[in-house]
Formats: sequence, C-alpha cells, structure tokens
Amino acid sequence: MMRAPEKHLEPENRLAMLERIVSRFGDGQTLLKRGGLVTEVSSTHYKVRGLSEVSRLGDIVEHRGHAGTRRGEVVKINRDEVVIAPFERSSDAGIGDAVFRRGPLTVTPHVSWRGRAIDALTRPIDGGAPLLRGDDAGDDATPGAMSRQRVGTSFMTGVRVIDIFTPLCFGQRLGIFAGSGVGKSTLLAMLAGADAFDTVVVALVGERGREVREFLEDTIGDSMAKTVAVVATSDESAMMRRRAPDTAMRVAEHFRDQGHRVLLVLDSITRFAHALREVATGTGEPPVARGYPASVFTELPKLLERAGPGAEGKGSITAIISVLVDGDDHNDPVADSVRGILDGHVVLDRTIAEQGRYPPVNPLSSISRLGGKAWSAEQRALVTMLKAMISRFEDTRDIRLLGAYQGGVDAELDMAVRQVPLIYEALTQSPRDRPSADPFSDLARHLKGKQNADAGD
Repeated sequence: MMRAPEKHLEPENRLAMLERIVSRFGDGQTLLKRGGLVTEVSSTHYKVRGLSEVSRLGDIVEHRGHAGTRRGEVVKINRDEVVIAPFERSSDAGIGDAVFRRGPLTVTPHVSWRGRAIDALTRPIDGGAPLLRGDDAGDDATPGAMSRQRVGTSFMTGVRVIDIFTPLCFGQRLGIFAGSGVGKSTLLAMLAGADAFDTVVVALVGERGREVREFLEDTIGDSMAKTVAVVATSDESAMMRRRAPDTAMRVAEHFRDQGHRVLLVLDSITRFAHALREVATGTGEPPVARGYPASVFTELPKLLERAGPGAEGKGSITAIISVLVDGDDHNDPVADSVRGILDGHVVLDRTIAEQGRYPPVNPLSSISRLGGKAWSAEQRALVTMLKAMISRFEDTRDIRLLGAYQGGVDAELDMAVRQVPLIYEALTQSPRDRPSADPFSDLARHLKGKQNADAGD
C-alpha cells in the first residue's frame, strides 16, 4: 500500500509526525512544548492546536510556512487551540503549518534609539544601522498610586493659546480632541518641539504613510535628535497598530526610569481603539457600545495610566494624546472614556479653523485640571476675565451680525467687541513662528500696540 503524501495528512496525523521528527533532531522536548500546527485560517486570525497548555495571552509565536517566517500574537486561548493574530497584513498561514511559541515580546531600549524611527516590533524603518539593545527589558507596570511623585512643576510649550488657557505640568496627560482635518497633527508637532524635555517619544498610529517622513523631518526637525518615533501606518495590520502605543510607552518608561523628563506624543488613541476593536471582534467578543467591545475600555486606562510622574527619584512621562472624534462627535465612546482618564483636554473647533485661526483651539471648551499649579494668582484672574470676555463676544455674535448691536449701551460688551478680535490675533501662531517664551507678555504687548496704533490714527 502506497504512503499518502505528507500534504494530505490530517492535522492530527501531522502533529504526531511533527512529534516524531523533533524527537529525532535537537532538543525535542523543548520544541514539543513550544510547537503546534495551524488548524484553521481566516482573513485576520488563524488557530493553532498544540499550544494551549503553554501559551499566555500576549505571547509571540513564529509561523513557518511557504512564504517564510512570520510572527503573530496569542489573543485567545481555548482548551484545544489558541487564536493567533498575525503582525503582517496577510497571515500567509496554511493548514498544517508549524507554529512555535517564542514567549512575550521584549522591548529593550538603548540611548542610541534617540533619533531613530522604528516599527511596533522595534525594527528600524529609517534605513539606518541595526538598533543596539539595552541590558534589561524594563518594567511596564504602572507605578503605585502612593509611590508616584506629585505633579507641580509647570513648563512652557511655546504655543501661546496652550500656555495661557491650558498650561501644562511635567507628568500631566493632556488630550487633543479634534475631528479629521482640523489641525491636530500640526498642533502636536508644535508641542513636540518644546525645549523642556530630555527625550521625546512619538507614536504615529494609523497615520498616512506619505506623511510620516514629512512629519519627522520637517515638523519635528531639529528635535528629532532626541526623539524616538514608533510608526504603524494605516495600511499595516491591526496588531501592529495595537502594539505601537505599547512599544512607545515602554520606550518612554525606560527613559523615565533613567531620570529623563519624557514627552510622549500619541497620535492617535482613537486609531489604537479601532485596532483593539478589530482584534477583539475577530476573536468573537461582542460589541457593547457603538461597535466597541468591552475590552477596549479596559485597555485604554491600562495604557494611559502608565504615563504620568514616575516613582520617587525617577523622571516623568508627560503625555499629549490626540483623540480623533468620529463625525466631530465629542461624546463618542472613545472620546468620552479618554476624557475621564486624562488630566485635561484641548478642543480644536472646525469653525475656528474655517476662520483661518490656527491653532484652532476653543478656549471655552478646553481645560487643564492642573492649571491651578501653573498660574499665579494674577494670571488666574486674567484668564478668568479673558474667558468671560470671549464668552460674551461669542454669545452675541448672531445679534451683531443682524445689526442689533449698539455701542455705548453695555460697557462689558463694548470692551469684548474691541478686545476679543485682538486677542484672537495674538493667539494665532504657525509652526514657522518663533515659540513664545512669555505668552502673557506677548498678549499684553499685542493689545497695547494695537491700542497705540488706533490712538495714533
């Protein structure tokens, strides 16, 4: 009787054959504990039999098939099989292919990583030399609530509208909330250029591939020398987009533990949530809120809470997180969840952008929960007065457009009509402008200069 070709063997027989082969070559027992066979393939996942007893969620596996060696991650464990999400966009897996467990992904940053661009698996993508690896894998555990330093030291970003209305402190986590095409990436780049930090880590998640090089070379520019960029573009797999923020956070944690003041820029947390949703729904998890499974709202705080001040004697991670609000709905589930975790939020308004005022920050909707630690008593009083004046100006916009406004009737409204347009002029700033070292003085000089010019006329 002729022997059936190997490719026609059932998966159970192929597993038995694999056991016989590896027992003859090398450390057979080690390979048996770590190896399995593909039993089912879908467009986003594949299942492996033989790894259930040794696998843990988050383990990396190595798949060997006709297209070569590919890596994936364990995202679900059943009694008889595990579900693998591949890092490549196409898994290239076939029934009966061998899969080996490689353990959890380790990220070992090195000081030479600054100035480099890497992918979510810490592979260089900038065409430079191979990356040097650090001695330890670091610790991605969130510092204990009572062991963390207190936040209290403010810094200047150089962006006037931010430094006046939503000032930041080292270790703060601020969200930039905006719809698509409003200018959040430009504002993030302006903030990433702040001179107050030793190291900058930029995570570009789901970005357009053509914009990555422009963002790093033109917008980040000279600050790239102290920047580590972690990139997962929109055409990469959900697993790469899911992994990129974690890799960036681990790099930031490494430098924080070295005593650095680290700025972490994550653009965007919404695309990270989309990747979480894609992976979770692929494993059969049901949606609970506008298509998002419950695990998405578990993963968001787990990631964001890792930023902030470090333990006593360590540095800090100041996080600036962009939130892409779907359809300009600032109350969508991801935006609402993230807003409750962060230490403040800056709202970019499409109407302001359409008026040509950049950055299009709405000072009335934006808030910094740590602003009280950054303002002096006089500055706090001034900001309160400015917000009241802007609110009065915006509330009466329709009345003034209809021609119903008459000067001399309401002194406060008269002042708002005169001053608010000048305030808007003073807050307008582009990436090419010089960063502001003293925004309150710049605002005062602009208002005084305009008033003197009007008096001269």
